[in-house]
Amino acid sequence: MAGRIKKYCGLASSWLAAFLGHCNLESTLRDSASPLRHLLRLSGPLKPAGFYSYSNTSATRIVKRHFSASFAPMAGTVEVETVEKDGKQYRLVKEGKATILVPHGAKIGEDRGEVQQVFYNPIQQYNRDLSVLAIKTYGEDILAKRKEKILAKSNKLGKNKKRKRDETDEADPSTETEPTTTLASDQVTEASEEQKTHKSTFTMLDALSASGLRALRYGHELPFVTSINANDLSKSAAESIKLNVSHNGLDDIISVTNEDALAHMYRAIADGLSKRDRHGNPSKSHKFDVIDLDPYGTAAPFFDAALQSVRDDGGLLCITCTDSAVWAGHSYCEKTFALYGGTPIKGMHSHEAGLRLILNAVATSGARYGLSIEPLLSLSIDFYTKVFIKVTKSPQAVKFLGSKTMIVYSCDHGCSAFETQYLLRSKPTPNKKGSGSFYKHGMAAGPPTDRHCQHCGNKMHVNGPMYGGHIHSAEFIEKLLEQIPNASPEVYGTLPRLEGMLRTALEEIIPGPEPDPTVDPKDAKHAEIDIAPFFIIPSKLATVVSCAAPSDDMFRGALIHLGYQVGRSHCRPGSVKTDAPWSTLWWIITEWIRQKSPIKASKFTPLMPGWKILHSAGLVGREDGAAPKEADSEMEDVQAATTADAQSEETAKKGDEQASSPSELELRKTLVFNDDLARLGRLRDSQKLVRYQMNPRPDWGPLSKAKAS
Repeated sequence: MAGRIKKYCGLASSWLAAFLGHCNLESTLRDSASPLRHLLRLSGPLKPAGFYSYSNTSATRIVKRHFSASFAPMAGTVEVETVEKDGKQYRLVKEGKATILVPHGAKIGEDRGEVQQVFYNPIQQYNRDLSVLAIKTYGEDILAKRKEKILAKSNKLGKNKKRKRDETDEADPSTETEPTTTLASDQVTEASEEQKTHKSTFTMLDALSASGLRALRYGHELPFVTSINANDLSKSAAESIKLNVSHNGLDDIISVTNEDALAHMYRAIADGLSKRDRHGNPSKSHKFDVIDLDPYGTAAPFFDAALQSVRDDGGLLCITCTDSAVWAGHSYCEKTFALYGGTPIKGMHSHEAGLRLILNAVATSGARYGLSIEPLLSLSIDFYTKVFIKVTKSPQAVKFLGSKTMIVYSCDHGCSAFETQYLLRSKPTPNKKGSGSFYKHGMAAGPPTDRHCQHCGNKMHVNGPMYGGHIHSAEFIEKLLEQIPNASPEVYGTLPRLEGMLRTALEEIIPGPEPDPTVDPKDAKHAEIDIAPFFIIPSKLATVVSCAAPSDDMFRGALIHLGYQVGRSHCRPGSVKTDAPWSTLWWIITEWIRQKSPIKASKFTPLMPGWKILHSAGLVGREDGAAPKEADSEMEDVQAATTADAQSEETAKKGDEQASSPSELELRKTLVFNDDLARLGRLRDSQKLVRYQMNPRPDWGPLSKAKAS
């Protein structure tokens, strides 16, 4: 050990002179744990060959981490400037319109060797850019609606007063005195009402603020915000936030608290319950328009308090969960169930299922209080999820939660097929008067699948329950995209990726069948489910049957040719969203094999997942000398398999009608894999978009958890 340390000191001392002009050696040595640690820190930028070979000591591990970060690509790096304030040295980090002072010893993303108190991770800038843009879009829209509502109410009251005044004037002509004064009084009243609407309050809670950067950006970049509460459990974090708030000149907007986030929210709930209005309803003055939850790990413990603390007339919850190993992995399924009330899916669409698990946890928590949720935008990004949820008090909407909650049966060890089972069903029923219909809620039919997959014969596993409605609002995403042209690249550093991911999310919304025109449109919206809850990847399907994969354009073209809708998912490149049943998907793959990618039948055995699929298509398992199945016979088999592929009466109605209709059978006979089909399935972009994140640098991702003090 002593020999190695001596060797390190010798290497470092040879570089020391070159760096004396670029750093404050005396102060760094004083603040460092030891002179050796500083020498190792100085040695990082030169990165001598062979220095990585010494990896048995903690000191060497520090050097290795420092090397890997120092020589990272430019994407995701941060320019750091050192400043002095109140006699202390700080590193200055600018993001958007906000600037934070990072104390010495705190992480800023590229220096992973130091113990952190409050940290800054540049990889999370996309998260913050998205939050600012989404809250800006939401805030402008909700404030405009509130203004219209107040003006409409004011106009209605004005008309009622005028009607009463006219009736009084007709009854007693002698009361016709000072009409000018009365008119002026009405105008003053209307003017005061308009003035009140212009001064509408908009409050926000950054419940787990850490460095306070999110709150600072909200204060700088959202002009309509009147109050922001930045809270953190760590005393050092709260002090850092106060320093940064003062440095940014936002003391009049941002208030800083140092307490447990749950205690803070429940205290606001208690204050609202103790101050009720004349109708006995809890006061809304203590509720927030927006609550941002961005913890280290899961946000599940905060769901209940946040739902009760946010406004129940359309308040917004911004939730980040960074525990992807839990909601997207199958190794900790017991932990997933404990946190989110459901089990995860193993397979290519695990991250999309994770989003639905989180949404279901929020929805079931809110339903206890008569709160309905509407997911505006739900994204799986890098190593975390980000969901924006609109919360509304609506006991009527809550009744539809059971029919939007699903169990998933997945063939995760075989062909990756899945079937969905909704817990309840909501069916339009004519009312007694015959003037319309209403939704009647009842028990759902039995399981849509056997214990074994009908396509490959492998075991089916149970996943969920999870949210089965749409995870995005097309209207909200379109409003977000309208903000992009006017957004400054200097403020939104990840603007290209923002636009690319938002457009991809918009494309993955597959419209369902038209609702019954006789039902209330509001109820019809509450009853909507996602007919294509998960994406598929053509190359993964080709792997099951060991054939060359069709191109994405070719696969999409085949689906469009057969009359199905197609899109793609923001979760993974090469993904395809479609409302086609699994029997149709496997028919396309086997037809691709038949036309373009022949396989060697001798390498398949009955125990392989692809054997049953290929055997049903007549591609393997035929007796010697037996002729292949006739086309008409194959169509009959496909039709029977497709009819048996029904997921439930509601979810598969459209798919079954298309799959069993003669028109689709005729279209299957005319399907030819050629350039024309690929052109049919090509998704043309008017501009090049950054749809999916590439690795910005080595070893990127979440930093280690901040230590409270």
